[in-house]
Amino acid sequence: MRIDSLKHRIVLLCLLALSVIWLGALALSYTDARKEVRGLFDAHLAQAAALLAAQSGAELEEVDTEHAPDRHKYARSVSFQIWHAGKTLGLHSANAPSMALGTREEGFSDRRIDGIQWRVFTTWDREHENLIHVGEQVATRDHLLKEMVEHLLQPMLYALPVLALLLWLAVYLGLRPLDRVTQEISRRHPQRLDAVDSAGTPTEVRPLIGQLNQLLGRIAESLDDTRRFTADAAHELRTPLAAIRAQAQVALASHDQTEQRHALQQVLRGSDLAAHLIEQLLTLARLDASALPTHEALELRALLREIIADAASAAVRKDIDVALEDGDKVISSVQPGLIRILLRNLLDNAIRYSPAGSEICVTLQTHADQAIIEVVDSGPGIPAGELARVFDRFYRIVGTNETGSGLGLSIARRIAQIHGGDIQLEPRPDRSGLCVRVSLPLA
Repeated sequence: MRIDSLKHRIVLLCLLALSVIWLGALALSYTDARKEVRGLFDAHLAQAAALLAAQSGAELEEVDTEHAPDRHKYARSVSFQIWHAGKTLGLHSANAPSMALGTREEGFSDRRIDGIQWRVFTTWDREHENLIHVGEQVATRDHLLKEMVEHLLQPMLYALPVLALLLWLAVYLGLRPLDRVTQEISRRHPQRLDAVDSAGTPTEVRPLIGQLNQLLGRIAESLDDTRRFTADAAHELRTPLAAIRAQAQVALASHDQTEQRHALQQVLRGSDLAAHLIEQLLTLARLDASALPTHEALELRALLREIIADAASAAVRKDIDVALEDGDKVISSVQPGLIRILLRNLLDNAIRYSPAGSEICVTLQTHADQAIIEVVDSGPGIPAGELARVFDRFYRIVGTNETGSGLGLSIARRIAQIHGGDIQLEPRPDRSGLCVRVSLPLA
């Protein structure tokens, strides 16, 4: 049975622990008491036998323990026998069996007579003429030990409900700070994500509150990022949509076929730009959701050849030569679809910002346990003060004539980070241009 209540679970575990301790202590007490009772009763048997040995020579009548006026309740469980020369039964208690209680050897012995277990002490008198047996039924000792155990258990059983109540009260008072935190959180508005106050809470509860505050902080940061992203996306989409609307109105209002054709071409261009922006936004949303397929081993040089072939038409339009240096196969553990997006964004940026008739060099090499991909273009480069900012979403360098969503590098870095890699930007040392270096783990 599962117990969901923390209070009930603590009380139950404490009661179980105390019960185990009590039972263990009771078992030890029973073992010690059994040993002590055995020794004490054996001493009484030996003492009684010694007294009978001292008096066995006198003229004693048969002892009738059944009618003794000062008889104790355990007296009938004790018997004695005096055997003359160890062969003829003489003086004996009325409840003694007819056969000898013990053997002819002196000392203690355990005997079973007529289905009754006896503890017997045997001794000879000083003249070695009479053999004396003093025995006690073992059941009497067991009964006495049972009564002792019952007397010990009764207070414990009576105390258990009281202890459970006290434990529940102690746990209730001890967990009140946790209840206070629970109530404070339950009363909060869903939009309130500031830290929970941990003042006055126990040391054991503070780590939980600390982790909760960190979670609230991450949620607040995520919501802020989402709000900024939504606002930026709406702003970025507004521009091409407004341009499409304006050009459509021009086409409708114009009676000149050439002007209409030009306006419709601008509509198509704006539609392509909006479609590209939406595709980039969807890619970012998929990356942020972290619901990504598993990685697999991929040969990067073959993938680079495919990406370069796909971008050939755009490069040919600007008379740009895209070269991939030859080399050995490099296998990395990646998600092929995402790496394709990363490399395509980098190559598209290089082609877009490189002047006509220039060259783009793509290299692939390994270093330690990393695959290093470099895309080097001949474009205007990026000012040193803006190298870090170009990874921000929707950020575009002022003064460039090329259109774009401002999401390409942001998406590329996010994909690299998901794979345990990174992207670095460096200006070309010899001339204008930019070197984009991507590091990915080898398979």
